[in-house]
Amino acid sequence: MQTTLLAQQFVPLMFITLFIVLLTGFPVAFGLAATGLALGFVGIEAGIFPAALFQALPLRIFGIMQNDTLLAIPFFTFMGIILERSGMAEDLLETVGQVFGPVRGGVAIAVILVGALLAATTGVVAAAVISMGLISLPVMLRYGYSRTIATGTITASGTLAQAIPPSLVLIVLADQLGRSVGDMYSGALIPGLLLVGLYISFIVAVAIFKPDMVPALPPEALLYKEDNGASGHKSLLALVLVCAGVGYAWAQVHDGLLTKWLERATPSAGDEIVILSLTLASLTGLALAIINRVTKLGLLSKLAEQVTFVLMPPLILIFLVLGTIFLGVATPTEGGAMGALGALILAFGKKRLDTPLLKQALENTAKLASFVLFILIGSTVFSFTFNAADGHIWVEHLFDKIPGGAWGFLVVVNILVFILGCFIDFFEIAFIVIPLLAPVAEKILPGLVPGMTPDQAMIWFGVIIAMNLQTSFLTPPFGFALFYLRSVAAKFDYKDRVTGKLIPSVKTIEIYKGSIAFIILQLIMVVAVIAFPTLVTGGIEKVESLSADQIMEQLDAPKAEEASDPLAGMDTGAKDAPAAPAADAAAEEDPMKALEDAAKDAAKKP
Repeated sequence: MQTTLLAQQFVPLMFITLFIVLLTGFPVAFGLAATGLALGFVGIEAGIFPAALFQALPLRIFGIMQNDTLLAIPFFTFMGIILERSGMAEDLLETVGQVFGPVRGGVAIAVILVGALLAATTGVVAAAVISMGLISLPVMLRYGYSRTIATGTITASGTLAQAIPPSLVLIVLADQLGRSVGDMYSGALIPGLLLVGLYISFIVAVAIFKPDMVPALPPEALLYKEDNGASGHKSLLALVLVCAGVGYAWAQVHDGLLTKWLERATPSAGDEIVILSLTLASLTGLALAIINRVTKLGLLSKLAEQVTFVLMPPLILIFLVLGTIFLGVATPTEGGAMGALGALILAFGKKRLDTPLLKQALENTAKLASFVLFILIGSTVFSFTFNAADGHIWVEHLFDKIPGGAWGFLVVVNILVFILGCFIDFFEIAFIVIPLLAPVAEKILPGLVPGMTPDQAMIWFGVIIAMNLQTSFLTPPFGFALFYLRSVAAKFDYKDRVTGKLIPSVKTIEIYKGSIAFIILQLIMVVAVIAFPTLVTGGIEKVESLSADQIMEQLDAPKAEEASDPLAGMDTGAKDAPAAPAADAAAEEDPMKALEDAAKDAAKKP
């Protein structure tokens, strides 16, 4: 009892120390590790922990190093940097802007669509916001866009990298929640696309009710006109309809063909059908454009060809990466490796892959991967000491008296994450806060919705957190996306190089005001995901198939148990005898956990 009371006093001390480390801006990785070790030694001196407890710490560190899932982070980061630095963002923004430019709000819609594409390729908020801020903001200001709409659209579209697969945030959350990255991707796909649709609907509403805020591009700003002066949109529409028809036709036969080819016992998931149908539609469009250019048939307009050659390659790469993951053909790590190779091929095909670009991409990837790994190691040391002091039980008791039960827990957690997201990066939140909340969520959320399994509940919880983190990146005065745009927006009045007009500088307060409408839209989406869990769980409601190795393990399990326990089935008069083999098996499966339990038992002995 004395140890428990000391631990109850010790855990709040850890919280206070952690809060001080984060507020003072101390290097997070070192601060967390130092805090965990220092308080651990204090706990040893106070008699809360035995010295043998820290023998399990190296096992946890080695477990991080052996985690194959974390390899997806450098792969997807490298893929995004190569595509972004090879000029993909500039090409996409220019081309998509030409497609939607002739209509009111068209440039803003183009920014949202390109932001979604950059989110699915770069996966990093800073890269998306800075790219669109450098390219799109001058164009929108040049032709009279409302400054709040222009800045808000760019910052909000950049934060889509938090929630649209293959997102680094989703990889980290899946790892911390102990769930499949593929399921996390499937669960986040529909909410992410719905959020994109919500953004576009807002711009359309502004164009209808406040048309002066989002003017169309003038005819002289359209670059890809035909010789007769036509815009080429009819040819593009015809190509889109042909590709859509091919994708729809494949969607009708996908389940039957894949079930037969892969010898499945269950029907294909909806997200798998959508991704592969889009892949085939994109391949069809690219093939038709190549045939038209090679044969010089002249069936496609300049605009249609430009859109196809710029838009389809990155789309195909994204769909192939996600498609192989959803099909189960590749793990997220293998999908990331394929994406990195595909990005190199695309950059080489555009003749933009050179040694400086490759060196820069490798350096930035190494920096980000090292940053993530060291934060994870530091947070692991801290959480190791925290859990050894029964901190997870203390956190659970903090939430079990909240009014509203599980719904109250969700509300409080979302408010907490929202506020933390305004001050610290999502990696720190994922590695520090989520491990403290995950055990509580796993215990109380599965019973919240009838029929929801524990895995579905945790995927749902992870998607809610990801959407929430995206919202907090926009919140003044500390939203990261706002500062990224501030760093590239004009700080002084300047003369536009096209129109020759004097363009006033972009003020910080204009960036803040622009984010408010999109913060409300994101909060609406967070509430929708909480209120309608099927938006997430509908994409992961599929029966898990067993591999051949798993089946053989299950078939061999009874034999192994009989071999390890020769007295099984005999009345030896010792009812507690089977406990030893079970303990040995548990120790073999998770030696760190067994050592923690043994150390705690030793501490409780007089």
